[in-house]
Amino acid sequence: MKNNVIIITGASSGIGKATAKLLAKKGAKVVLTARSTDKLNTLKKEIEDNQGEAYVVTADVTDKKAFETVVTKTLEKYGTINSLINNAGLMPLSFVEKLKTDEWNTMVDVNIKGVLNGVSAVLPTLIKNKGGDIINISSMAANRYFPGGAVYCATKSAVKMFSEGLRQELAPKYGINVTSIEPGAVDTNLTDTITDEDIKEKMSGMQSMTTLKADDIANAIYYALSQPDHVNINDVYIVPSEQQ
Repeated sequence: MKNNVIIITGASSGIGKATAKLLAKKGAKVVLTARSTDKLNTLKKEIEDNQGEAYVVTADVTDKKAFETVVTKTLEKYGTINSLINNAGLMPLSFVEKLKTDEWNTMVDVNIKGVLNGVSAVLPTLIKNKGGDIINISSMAANRYFPGGAVYCATKSAVKMFSEGLRQELAPKYGINVTSIEPGAVDTNLTDTITDEDIKEKMSGMQSMTTLKADDIANAIYYALSQPDHVNINDVYIVPSEQQ
C-alpha cells in the first residue's frame, strides 16, 4: 500500500471518504474525486493533517471526458496509477409503477456508466503497468431483490457481473485484480435521494437495526487491496449481523 496511487470516486462522503482516510493512513497516495470541490478539499486537509497524502480532482463520473481528465492529472502528478475504487453511486428507490424514469436514468448513468467510464479511463495505465487493482462497489442488492429496488438492484447486478467479466479477462493476462464489494445496509447518506414516500415509510423500519458503518466497508476494501498479487478477492459480501 505504501506510495500506491489510488483513485477513489465518490470520495466526498460516506464509504469513499472513509476509504480515502484509511488508505492514506496506510501510506497510499489517494486521488479524491467527486463533484463537490469544497468537501474534497476539506477531506484533503484532514488527511494531510494526519501525515497522509491526497490530491483533489473534481469530476462527475457520468462525464467520460471528465474522468479521462482525472486520469491525465493523476499521471501528471504521480506518473502512475495503481488502483481504482469505483465507489460513486445513487439509490433513489421507488416502486416501478411510479414511473420515476428520470431517477432510473440517473441510476444507470452513475451506477453503471460511471463505473464503465472509470475502467475505460484507467485501464490503459494498469495494462501498461502489468498489474493493479479495480474495486467496484456493488451491493447486497446485486444478490437479492427488495421491493422498490428493481432498477437499483439491476444496476448493482450489472456492476457485479461486469466485475467478474473484468476479472476473467484482465487478471490472467495482465495481473490486474478485480473485486466486487457488496454491502448490505450501511449508515451513509445514500438514502437521501429517495423521493418515493411509500419507500421512505418502508425504509424507516431499518432504523432500529444496527447497520454497517462506512469504516466497515473501507476495511473490506483494504483487505482486498492488501492481498499478494497472486490472490484475487472476487467478491466481498458484507451485511449487518441483524439484517436478514
